[in-house]
Amino acid sequence: MSNNGLLSLSSSMAGDIVVIHVNGVLDATTRDQFSDFLDAAADDHGPDLILDLGKVTFMDSRALGLIVHHWQRSTTAGGNFALVSVQYPNSKVMWVTGLSQRLPLFDTLDEALAAFAA
Repeated sequence: MSNNGLLSLSSSMAGDIVVIHVNGVLDATTRDQFSDFLDAAADDHGPDLILDLGKVTFMDSRALGLIVHHWQRSTTAGGNFALVSVQYPNSKVMWVTGLSQRLPLFDTLDEALAAFAA
C-alpha cells in the first residue's frame, strides 16, 4: 500500500493477475508514487496488469502517458493489460486524446478477467 494524502494505491490478486486499485489524484504531484508502484507490481507479478481506476478523482496527461507506457510494457512482454471502472468526468484526458478508443477499457473486473481468459 502507498498513500501520500492525494493518492492511495493498493494491490490485490485475481488468480495470478495483479490488480492495482487507484484512489485519488493522478497528476504531476503523484506521478512518481504511481510510477514506482506500477513498476514494483510489474516486477513482482509479471506482465499481466489490471488498473482499477474507479476511485480516481482527477487524471492529467502525464498520468495517462504513464498508463500508456505500462500498457505497452505489458503487451510487449506478452502480457494482458486492462483498465476497469474508468469514470469519464475524472479521466476526460483519455477521451480528449482519443486513447479511450485504443486502451482496453472494461466496466468491471470480471469483464477484464473474462477478456484475459479468451
